[in-house]
Amino acid sequence: MRIVIASTLLLIAQLSAAAPSIIPKPPALAATSYILIDANSGEVIVEKNADKVLPPASLTKMMTSFVVTEELAYGNIQEDDSVRISVKAWKAEGSRMFIQEGKSVSVGDLLKGVIIQSGNDASIALAEHVSGTEEAFVDVMNQYAAQLGMTSTQYNNATGLPSKGHRSTARDLSKLAHHIIYDHAEYYPLYKEKEFKFNNIAQKNRNLLLFWDPRVDGLKTGHTNEAGYCLVSSATENGMRLISVVMGARSERARARESQKLLTYGFRYFESHKLYAQQETLQTSDVWLGETDSLNLGVNNGVYITIPRGQKGNLDVVNSVDEVIKAPVTKGMEYGQIKVSLDGKVLLEKPLIALHDVTEAGFLARLWDYIVLFFYSLFS
Repeated sequence: MRIVIASTLLLIAQLSAAAPSIIPKPPALAATSYILIDANSGEVIVEKNADKVLPPASLTKMMTSFVVTEELAYGNIQEDDSVRISVKAWKAEGSRMFIQEGKSVSVGDLLKGVIIQSGNDASIALAEHVSGTEEAFVDVMNQYAAQLGMTSTQYNNATGLPSKGHRSTARDLSKLAHHIIYDHAEYYPLYKEKEFKFNNIAQKNRNLLLFWDPRVDGLKTGHTNEAGYCLVSSATENGMRLISVVMGARSERARARESQKLLTYGFRYFESHKLYAQQETLQTSDVWLGETDSLNLGVNNGVYITIPRGQKGNLDVVNSVDEVIKAPVTKGMEYGQIKVSLDGKVLLEKPLIALHDVTEAGFLARLWDYIVLFFYSLFS
């Protein structure tokens, strides 16, 4: 195994090593459960009771809208589809879009009714349009939850109205928020809309942070007596995106205030960096027995890292590469590892993979390489 120190970051560290960062303890929130993550790296910055199973209330509608945008992306439904409103949807309790039985409403308007107005009636109408019944739609919701790694989540309805066993966690909801933001980015702007008017009734978005903090551009509120006041929010500053989840706050203003504390702490004391791009060449190594004598190594996906603010100059990056690489080489095969550390603590480890194929050389060329390798092994 050949060890290579990544020159760029090491040089920065040698020339301008920063002093150790002093970071205060994260704020203690008046909430049952919460989590703050860097959306780019997935790094958890703050958490408390993040795996505590709790009723998600209308945060449920995040999955409802996610499933709908999946269906739109697959072409199974269209935004201008006309949805006939059922008695069940019209009679939905709690927050409503005020759609009327027997009338027809477009999928696009119903999606706005779910995301902006938190309409239980709109949620049921979309569930019935996509899957025939709300019960069938719930089965799809749970399949998506499993697919997204939401291991502690169970949905019983599309609205978040109280139901025994209907549950989620702050960590699971942060995963869902990440997919909403990135999987179908064309629909994410709906989450920052401050108002939607339908049937001559204008309703404001219940996410107060949209009105308080220009960095915030989503996502969803929730409230029942059992769940308390909940808020999943996301914000960007200087290219860094944070996702926060607060569950079980005491009031509408409290959930916004506590969420803002998390976001402010994250932006103030941490920073996100893209170290390497997907398929970027990080190392070029010799290849034996191949038609070409070199191989580019890199990472399969972009590498992001979250570190205390001002500490980029203290990062140590080490590439460990296999001493002997022989053809044939298939793109994606692992031939080493990249390790990033800060103050002696390993922050991430990623495999170094082949970025292209290398086919075997002809017989004579391979014979010569075997001879050279024999003597190389004697003296190495």
